[in-house]
Amino acid sequence: MNSPPKKMMKTPQDVDAYIAEAPQEARSKLQALRATIKKTAPAAEERISYGMPYYGYMGRLAYFAAFKKHIGLYIPTPVIEEHQEALKDYETTQATVRLPMDKPLPVALVKKLIKARMKKNEARGR
Repeated sequence: MNSPPKKMMKTPQDVDAYIAEAPQEARSKLQALRATIKKTAPAAEERISYGMPYYGYMGRLAYFAAFKKHIGLYIPTPVIEEHQEALKDYETTQATVRLPMDKPLPVALVKKLIKARMKKNEARGR
């Protein structure tokens, strides 16, 4: 017999709601990540996109999402590839850095990646 469908989590209306609905152990890291992005890119627009926090500055800047064992930081290509040496201790894909829950948030590294994406967006002059 099929089990009943799982209740879908409703899409949060803003980043505060997203963080409040995240697992307790992720909230402080999510707040720190949010603060780092906002401090690094104070002119960036903050909203929810694709069900997760989104930051836009002259185009797409970054997204993030909480998972059981990591926080996914999504930065449009080719920033991750260009910073492979700095990211050697993290799991990455073309546009993703997985920040482990059991390690401190790499604030300086996050700032570096956000600044690199800002420069790319500024260069395109969107």
